[in-house]
Amino acid sequence: MAHCEPTTSGWRGRFKRPDGTRGSQSGFATKQAAKDWASDQESMIRRNTWIDPRDAETPFGEFAEAYLDAIKPRLSEATFAKYRSHLDQHLLPQWSAWPLIGIFNSYVEIEKWVSELHEDYTESTVASFFATFSTFMKAAVRARLIPASPCSDVRVTSGEYEPERLVASPVQVLRAAMRLYESGLGIGGFTLCVIDAYTGGRWGELAGQQRHEYDEFKQAISVVAPLKEVGGVLKKYGRVIDIDEVPTARPARNRGAAGRKGRTKTPAGTRWVELPPSIAMFYELLMDSHRHPYVFTGPEGAPWRRSNFRQRFWRPAWDGINPDDPAADDHVPAILLWFTFHEGRHTQATWLTEDGIPEVARRARLGQKMKGIGRTYDHVTPEMRRQILDALEARWSSSLLELTATERARLTEWFPHLKPAINRLLIKTRDGQEKLIPISAPFDH
Repeated sequence: MAHCEPTTSGWRGRFKRPDGTRGSQSGFATKQAAKDWASDQESMIRRNTWIDPRDAETPFGEFAEAYLDAIKPRLSEATFAKYRSHLDQHLLPQWSAWPLIGIFNSYVEIEKWVSELHEDYTESTVASFFATFSTFMKAAVRARLIPASPCSDVRVTSGEYEPERLVASPVQVLRAAMRLYESGLGIGGFTLCVIDAYTGGRWGELAGQQRHEYDEFKQAISVVAPLKEVGGVLKKYGRVIDIDEVPTARPARNRGAAGRKGRTKTPAGTRWVELPPSIAMFYELLMDSHRHPYVFTGPEGAPWRRSNFRQRFWRPAWDGINPDDPAADDHVPAILLWFTFHEGRHTQATWLTEDGIPEVARRARLGQKMKGIGRTYDHVTPEMRRQILDALEARWSSSLLELTATERARLTEWFPHLKPAINRLLIKTRDGQEKLIPISAPFDH
């Protein structure tokens, strides 16, 4: 029972902890103040809201390591690597020695820390660091070490000033694909560029495709186990990639944590993605051009690494060379400055929206689940899938006609099968038999 006792300098309140031991706090000026405090402690214990002050003094670094060890078996390798990196590089250097209750009571210090991060990193990067910090502080709340998370009211980004995502037109995608062909990547670079925009697949979903994951009858790729790069190591199905291994089927299903390591980002991400017939033709030509198990590969048969592909090939294709200096000897104009591979996903979603495709079909194609009541009652039909392929095929046809005559000649030299198709399109357009999607095209002459 709560009670109080005199000390040499005032009064001490004493109460019974949940484990039966006694807790106390001294320094009260009056007997009643000490007794009220002790009674409050026991009242919070009865309501199950009491935080043991001794636990609240746990250093952040000690708690963070214990919590990460506890959840590691359930995390994907990429998520664990992200948490580990954020802790080592930013969270522990700042907060390791701080007691959790000290962080809870230091809102201004948190704001100062976030402001300092903004001096060196982009908003999205700071938001990622802070999200990890918030995850650990929320875990401390659930562990009954602090009463609430101090991160809840901290504004990390400017919100309304977030950059707009870029959306490419079909002819811009085609021109970038042609530059990738000429960069030395050949049909592989060309096909990866167009399949990015015409499927909306994530990098790992496309770059990790193996030939056995393609259904020639349905002209569809299977997204089951995306390519993942963690700590410089490429993995698929949760296993380190061996380019000498020839996969003929999906590995035996693993249950538990082992089976979760290589799966898609969400259950909705596991799906078949049908290719428009014209795009499927390039995909099949690419597979016929080599015998490596991975569809998109370097000369040795290993999958492409994202950072290397981006810097050496993707950025020059879209950004050009000396784009602001037409007088430069090596000048190559930009197609769509700063367009990223991931923005091919935004491009696909925007195209489908413009073409009137129902949301349930758009989300299914992108590997996203429906929200709200539509998740239960909306379903993708064969007619919706046909509408998608027809709309994308029309965009591909439009892009061919938006090219200049010189560009079309170069394209048909690489891919002779396109010549009859382009001639038919030109005849139909000339005779007014086909209405193509009007899309502005730079560089026409």
